[in-house]
Amino acid sequence: MKGGPERCSPSTPRTPPPDDPLSALKFSHASLNRHDLFTLRGLSGHPEGISYPIILGSDAAGTLDDGTPVVLYPVMGGADWRGDETLDPQWHIPSEFVHGTFADYAVVPRRNAIPLPETLSPLHASVLGTAWLTAYRALFTRSGLRAGETVLVQGATGGMATALIQLGRAAGFEVWVTSRSAEGRARARALGAHDSFPPNAALPRKVRAVIDSVGSGSWAHSLSSLARGGTLVTVGGTSGFEEPLNLLPVIADQLTVTGSIMGTLKDMEDMMRLIARAGIEPEIGAVLPMERAEEGFRAMWEGRSRGKTVFTR
Repeated sequence: MKGGPERCSPSTPRTPPPDDPLSALKFSHASLNRHDLFTLRGLSGHPEGISYPIILGSDAAGTLDDGTPVVLYPVMGGADWRGDETLDPQWHIPSEFVHGTFADYAVVPRRNAIPLPETLSPLHASVLGTAWLTAYRALFTRSGLRAGETVLVQGATGGMATALIQLGRAAGFEVWVTSRSAEGRARARALGAHDSFPPNAALPRKVRAVIDSVGSGSWAHSLSSLARGGTLVTVGGTSGFEEPLNLLPVIADQLTVTGSIMGTLKDMEDMMRLIARAGIEPEIGAVLPMERAEEGFRAMWEGRSRGKTVFTR
C-alpha cells in the first residue's frame, strides 16, 4: 500500500504472510530517528522511493487490543521470505510504504509485536527498533569482536553511538569513542566508554573493529585506526556518503569493510535479553509530548540531540 489512510488511521503492511495474523497496536511511546529527517528531505534507500503524504516514525512501544504491553519490531517484508529479514528484497520499515509510529494506531503482523519483558519500560523499549537494533547487529553479528578486544565508535552522543557504548561495555569490549566536544566525550565516558578522543585524533594503538555512522568525515580515520585483519562496520553517513576508498590499506592490512543495517527478529529478542540481564537503561535525551515533536526534530537537525528523543501520548 502506498500513501495509505489519513493520520491516526490504522496502517496495513504490504503483504503480511498468510500464516501471520494481524494485530492492532496502540502506541504510547515512539522515538525519533535520523531516518525521519532523511524522509523529510525526500531521501530514500528504496528504488521505489516513498509516496507522500506519509506519517513518520519507525520505533514504538504500546499495547495490543487485549492490553498486552509490546514493543514493535520494525522490519517488515514479503509474504514468502524466510530467513534473515534484512536480506529480504521487499523489506521495509514503518514510514516508508506504510504509515509510521507517530500515528496513534497501526495494524502489524503479530510477529512484529514482541511482548514487553517486565524489566523493560515502554519508554526504554520505544528506542530499540532502529538505532539500538542496528548497533546490536553491528557489534555482535558483523564486527567479529570478542570480549576484551577494542572497538572504536565514531561519534559519541547520538542514539546509535550511546547504544554502542552501553551494549559494548556490557559485552566486555573495550569501548573507545570520538566526539567533537569535550562535553560529548565526558558524557560518553559516563555511559561506559573506556576512553574518548577528538575526531581524527591519533589513537594509542590500532583497534580490532570500528563502527562508523559518520561517513565521509571519518572514513579515512576509521581505516587508519584498524589493526591488521580488522573490520570496519559502516552503519550510516551523517556527514555524507561520498568518499573515495583508498584500497591500499584494505589490501595490505587485509581489512574487512562491511555494511550493516537494522537486524533480525532474533537479533532484537537477543538484544532485549542482554539489556534485561545487564540491567542496561537506554540513554534517553529528551521526552516530549507528540504536540512538541518539532522541538525534537529541530534539535536533531541542529546536532543538539543527546541520546534518544521519545514522543509520548
